[in-house]
Order: sequence, then structure tokens, then C-alpha cells
Amino acid sequence: MHYRLYAPDDFPQLYAIEEACFEHRLRFDRRYMQRLVTRPSAATWIAEQDGQMAGFGAVGWSRQKNIDVAYIQTLEVLPVMRGQGIGAELLRRLERSSHAAGATVIWLHVDETNAGAIRLYEAAGYQHTGREKDFYPEGRPALIYQKPLGNESEGQRVSKSAG
Repeated sequence: MHYRLYAPDDFPQLYAIEEACFEHRLRFDRRYMQRLVTRPSAATWIAEQDGQMAGFGAVGWSRQKNIDVAYIQTLEVLPVMRGQGIGAELLRRLERSSHAAGATVIWLHVDETNAGAIRLYEAAGYQHTGREKDFYPEGRPALIYQKPLGNESEGQRVSKSAG
């Protein structure tokens, strides 16, 4: 599997994955997805094999309450390609891009019925921090997960020296 950053010519294959992964009522529309993957304060990673896209992930970052945070917009792997570690590798790359951009925390929403995604996030060290009612269409709730970014021992040194 080859991993690389998004290029504009990738959009048709990328959106085909969106269509394969989500029912019409749950997917991002083309215009919104185009904005997500082309924002300057964002990174979109592509997983491909033999020139065919197998999955992608998109993350954006911003400053909120004097903290640089990253938000995972979406992480999608074609159903036939799941279970091969592609999602985990895309997630690591989203985290590294976010950390390189200065984010110290990364977070996301996940459908509370998406057991596979929840397992992936928890295995990667994400902590369940809340639940948002009516996040998805038809009143479906989302779970909120987050994870600190960066070197934990570095963060511990900062706290010890600050105290």
C-alpha cells in the first residue's frame, strides 16, 4: 500500500469512496468535500494500491481558546479493503500532519453504531469524552473522541517545570 498526500486529480476516486462508504443521506456533498480536501489548514492522506485508491482521511486544524486543535473530518476505507491496517496508517498520518501544523489535541465525531471505527480510535489511544445528540441525519447521535498529540514525556516535563 502506498500513502501520499491528496492531489487535485484525486477527487473523482476520492468521492467514489465517499459514495461507497456512506448512504446518500449520510455522505458529504461534492462541493463540501471539495472544500474539506483543499483547505490550506488541512491535510488529506490517500492510500492507494496499483494506482487505485483504497481509502483516505481528511483533517483540519485551527486555534480554539488559545489551543491549536485538529479535527478529523473523515476517515474512509473501501469496505473490501478494511481489516488490513489501512485505516490505522491513515490515522497515524493525519495525526502527524496535525502535530506538524502545531496542533496539541486531535478530536473527532463517530457514529455510536460504528463499532469498527470505535475500535480503531480506541486502539490508537483516543479517549471517549462525550456524546452529541442529533449530530447525524435523522437524529442519530455521535460519540466524541480525542487524543493529545506530541511526545507525552515532553508534556510531563512541561507540567513538572510549570508546577
